[in-house]
Amino acid sequence: MQRFTDLLVWQRSHRLVLEVYRITQKFPPGERYGIVSQIRRAAASVPTNVAEGSKRQSGQEYARFLNIAEGSLVETEYLLMLSRDLGYLTPNVSEASLEEISEIARMLNSLRKKVEHNH
Repeated sequence: MQRFTDLLVWQRSHRLVLEVYRITQKFPPGERYGIVSQIRRAAASVPTNVAEGSKRQSGQEYARFLNIAEGSLVETEYLLMLSRDLGYLTPNVSEASLEEISEIARMLNSLRKKVEHNH
């Protein structure tokens, strides 16, 4: 089985987490335990679930973890939209991240379907 760090979807979702940490450093201090904490947890959950699922015994279990990653990615997407609408992110910064999220979502969906059908 392929090591999770070799998966392009894991690599891209890991880079997204790093970007989320970078951009949320500039959020208002009052959001430290609010949206900053929530968006960082949601973003980090994506590559975490890809990694954890890759070590599960069955394809069905792996697919379940990939589905959880998909859910966390959608949560991250919404929180970035909210951050933009609250004025914490510029449209350019949020748009780049939202485009990356769309691509990662396609990749996760494709991997989940492949895992479901191969096992």
